[in-house]
Amino acid sequence: MGAFIRELWAYPIKGCRGFSVAAATLALTGLEVNGIGDREWVVVDADSKFQSQRELPKMVQIETRLTADSLRLKAPGMLQLDLPFDSEGDVYEIQVWNDRINAVEQGALADAWFSEFLGLRCRLMRFDPQTRRVSNRKYTGVIAAPYKFADAFALLILSNASLVSLNSRLTAKGQAPVTIERFRPNVVLDGVDAHEEDFVDHITVGSARLQVASPCVRCAVPNVDLITGATGFEPGDTLATYRDNSQAGGITFGVNAVIAHGAGAPLQVGDAVELSLRF
Repeated sequence: MGAFIRELWAYPIKGCRGFSVAAATLALTGLEVNGIGDREWVVVDADSKFQSQRELPKMVQIETRLTADSLRLKAPGMLQLDLPFDSEGDVYEIQVWNDRINAVEQGALADAWFSEFLGLRCRLMRFDPQTRRVSNRKYTGVIAAPYKFADAFALLILSNASLVSLNSRLTAKGQAPVTIERFRPNVVLDGVDAHEEDFVDHITVGSARLQVASPCVRCAVPNVDLITGATGFEPGDTLATYRDNSQAGGITFGVNAVIAHGAGAPLQVGDAVELSLRF
């Protein structure tokens, strides 16, 4: 059997837990599930700067789900919150890395819920559909690649074989294996060798073409325990022994990609994919 999509993952709120889906739509800005985009919402502090697990590892304990008409939030010790998709508020400028982006406030109830759980004054903001944020053309070339509140690109792609290889090293050290969710991919490939994604130029899935833009340089987020929200040293320490990429600027695991062709195409778990290598 050739290469195929093993898993699809969506993360409605930047920094919070995501969920796997059987099917999604490939929008220009990344995966969409029932019209809701990946990283469509973001939490900002009192200075309107985005927050993530880097600053607040406890965010990993916030579970997200989509109902027919709302974003459903759960967290330890908190009442469930259903935030209607049609919630509207004023538009404010917020900061995500070096970008100043317009975003729509989501209301006092959502702000109070996040502030209580995270222990600081913060707001939940939604990407303004009138705003356009585009990946650095240094990496995408002729492709103008929009995305929402992700760090830099619309998609993150990782192979299951890469995870299996990492977990074999972890267990050999007496460490517990980790799940794919630690690395927050959007598309997980199977039927390929470990780290074969490093050498891919583009990926064809049906009528869609995904262009690999760069290796994904890893921060401390994969070291955050998904259940407790505590930050440890693994799998980062193990990755550092064999995945340190000085040319890319750090430890790499997976690749960033953008949509070159076929926006609007459906993607499903089990779909066959064709890999075009750089060799």
